[in-house]
Amino acid sequence: MTDTPAATPGGTSFEELDALSTEELRERAFALARERRDVGFYWSVLRHLPNADEATVLDGAPNSIGPTIDEANALWRELTGHGYEESAPLLRAAFIDYLMKH
Repeated sequence: MTDTPAATPGGTSFEELDALSTEELRERAFALARERRDVGFYWSVLRHLPNADEATVLDGAPNSIGPTIDEANALWRELTGHGYEESAPLLRAAFIDYLMKH
């Protein structure tokens, strides 16, 4: 038996998520993280990008969760330009994992 659930809390299976494009996975994961105000997820994903040093501009203060998430989204667009290059497999895994767990 594995630790991976057969479906997300919303009822989507791993196979269904894996069939989606990386961009669709990102959109779903980011929307869920924004809804949950889960800035930690954004940080974990941003740290795996080639230009992650630029992510240090986000202050991450607990009293500024909303603006920090908006800034993380903007930084994501700036760092990737929606081109995932060599980071695609790692990012896909992170997005699917997040969606499966939440």
